[in-house]
Amino acid sequence: MANPVNLNRARKAKARADAAAKADENVVRHGRTKAQKTLDKARAQKQRQMLDQHKSEP
Repeated sequence: MANPVNLNRARKAKARADAAAKADENVVRHGRTKAQKTLDKARAQKQRQMLDQHKSEP
């Protein structure tokens, strides 16, 4: 005799697997983490600051 299958658990497990697959697809599509974006933004701001410090006022 086969073991009974809890359909709620099977449905939720399938939903979790689908969500994980979609998340992986989005990572590939969008590419960068929030930390990477924040780091790039901070570096750009620092470069702008340094450039502004070297400008001479007319």
